[in-house]
Amino acid sequence: MLLLCIYSMTLMIKNTALIILFLATGSVYAQFNVIIKWQPIKGNTADTIYYDPERKLEWNDFRGRPVASSPAAAITESGFGYKMSMQTINRKTNVVITVFCYFNKTHSWVKKDMDTDYALLHEQHHYDITYINACLFIKKLRAAQLNPGNYDYLVEKIHDESFKVLEEMQNDYDGQTSNGRINRMQTLWNKKIDQQLEALIIN
Repeated sequence: MLLLCIYSMTLMIKNTALIILFLATGSVYAQFNVIIKWQPIKGNTADTIYYDPERKLEWNDFRGRPVASSPAAAITESGFGYKMSMQTINRKTNVVITVFCYFNKTHSWVKKDMDTDYALLHEQHHYDITYINACLFIKKLRAAQLNPGNYDYLVEKIHDESFKVLEEMQNDYDGQTSNGRINRMQTLWNKKIDQQLEALIIN
């Protein structure tokens, strides 16, 4: 018997190639600001959907080739990451950290005749879990004491820690619901995830 979803492949993207624009000489920062924000949604690409609370997944989004040998009925691949840019003008430095959450169409798939509404909700919640943890990543960044001497190290450290928490929550979700097969546990997780989404306040 096929499992509904054996696991959710969640990737981590870190764009740590810092874009630096120096318009003034010298490396001493008289003023240092860190701006943390979500990547503006500019539409989706051929293989990527950026998270939008109003835009739910559809089975047409799962465009990957199913793995015949896999016991899973469907696989969701999602993740979150960040990119940084720096601008220094007249000894005033702004570091902008832009966080994004995505769904990969070409690496997500569903097997024939397994595309039920029940299964789609299970997969949607894998994606929602990724978004929840991306929001927690932002919250941790905003609480961190970032300064010119530690921001690069701390941002990467917080990201790695947040990704581990994400993996644990994804594993708990599939483990406790038996990959969606235990209806009672799936219902409990549906409620839990919906409540966490409602509690999020990110701008």
